[in-house]
Amino acid sequence: MVTHTRRAWVRYALVPAVVAAAVVAAVAPAQAGKGDNNGRGKDRAPEVDLQILAINDFHGNIASTSSSFGGVGRADYLAANIAATEAAAPGASIFVSAGDLIGASPLISALFHDEPTIEAMNEIGLDINAVGNHEFDEGKDELLRMAYGGSHPDGDLDGDGFAGAEFEFLAANVVDDATGRTIFAPYTIENYSGVRVAFIGMTLEGTPSIVTPSGVAGLTFQDEIDTVNALVPDLRRRNIEAIVVLLHEGGASDGGQNDCGTGLTGPIADITRGLDDAVDLVIAGHTNDEFVCEIDGKWVTMADNAGRLYTDIDVKLNRVTKDMRVVAINNLPNSQRDVTPDPVLTALIDKYDDLSAPLANAVVGTITADISRSANAAGESALGDVIADAQLAATAPAGFGDAVVAFMNPGGIRSDLVYAASGAEADGEVTYGEAFTVQPFGNSLVTMTLTGTQIDSLLEQQFEVSRVLQVSDGFTYEWSVGAPVGAKVDIASIELNGAPIDPDGSYRVTVNSFLADGGDDFSVLVQGTDRLGGDVDLDAFTDYLGANSPVAPGPMDRIVQIP
Repeated sequence: MVTHTRRAWVRYALVPAVVAAAVVAAVAPAQAGKGDNNGRGKDRAPEVDLQILAINDFHGNIASTSSSFGGVGRADYLAANIAATEAAAPGASIFVSAGDLIGASPLISALFHDEPTIEAMNEIGLDINAVGNHEFDEGKDELLRMAYGGSHPDGDLDGDGFAGAEFEFLAANVVDDATGRTIFAPYTIENYSGVRVAFIGMTLEGTPSIVTPSGVAGLTFQDEIDTVNALVPDLRRRNIEAIVVLLHEGGASDGGQNDCGTGLTGPIADITRGLDDAVDLVIAGHTNDEFVCEIDGKWVTMADNAGRLYTDIDVKLNRVTKDMRVVAINNLPNSQRDVTPDPVLTALIDKYDDLSAPLANAVVGTITADISRSANAAGESALGDVIADAQLAATAPAGFGDAVVAFMNPGGIRSDLVYAASGAEADGEVTYGEAFTVQPFGNSLVTMTLTGTQIDSLLEQQFEVSRVLQVSDGFTYEWSVGAPVGAKVDIASIELNGAPIDPDGSYRVTVNSFLADGGDDFSVLVQGTDRLGGDVDLDAFTDYLGANSPVAPGPMDRIVQIP
């Protein structure tokens, strides 16, 4: 188990107009300034060593493993690897997360409302988590419970109470509309032998478009650049020159895990360029890439997802100028090779594995081969086909929706279905736990009426938001690569069971509740009429697997890309 000196966190929320006027003062870790009497000794060194360890997009993967990076994963190995890396540091160390620590989690954590992940991170010694979009999956009140503890409305499903996080949540750009204050502190300040470092934490401004509306109700998500740059002047007035931003927003690099290739693209690159030059380091998340990049003198890092990598950042803090100088950055594998897992974390995983096993290991159906969520050039995936078919099957019967087509958002498909056995089940068998990992959000199905013209508008919106919806059997259309956005789909190409749709006709369409409320910016769906609620999407999926086993991969021929 990693042992950090626990701080007595001062938790507060701030009015946006005066957000820069408050500081969280925290006691420095025990190892900070060791041997220099906090900077007052005669042998005072000109620089202070600081190690910053970081993860992003952990998503409750306390028990998940991967063959990537030579064999990685599990929280008990992460604890051991973090402890070993900290032990090798010449000075102080801090362990931080750039969001999506929880949410879209495997059943072992999600079944218990992600309490296992918070408890695991308490044991590992996480110090700070900047909120990500998935922290809002179950709404503000549930996120506050994650931080401060208390029983879930469902009760204590693991048989004991929940004390909350022993680490700090930060949310610099998330404002509660009712109070005008941020829901968590915007930043925290650490003192390392007289040099103070500010850690600012926040999520992407676009969070409301990718979280179900109930999860972000009553909250405003502010611009990332404006938020940071408004805080900098006050920090500098306090003689703070070392600033780290934990930002749950991402981009992509074509390089390896420890370089930037030909460069960094995407929102995080543009945001970093816009940040005040006082910012030294940006630890990013959201897009599950891995890279180490430098943009306009600021370092930007990301460490994959699910605890498969963690970032080791070594910096030096100047006692005179108070500046931060980055010395080395490496994304390290959470390796299982020649590593003894932390026994406390192993026991925690075993506890929740035993509690969830009866449900997780129940076989719900069989498949004939791997069914992948990876899309072809047209944007269609084999697993997307199967899920859309399952949703249509659940809502087509009279009285249950009378649906003729179902659409599924690709971002809601979180994992592949793998043919090879991963536990006690046989090859080809799909367990409830595996199905849950594919669809963990618990959205309900909604069937509504759209006109043919609205369906055409829905398909056009795909290319405005860069997300191609998955479609059920019997529905086909073509889209043009060369056509401009807004005119990529010829309505004449849209067919239902071989017949062109009627622009003025009415069609019963099924989507999940996230999409039905305009999620992923599909605003056309908000216009749907005569709405009827249905099954939870996961139930529809498992019922379909059971009724149609063995299920083959979808044909990926419903969406056709043309020049």
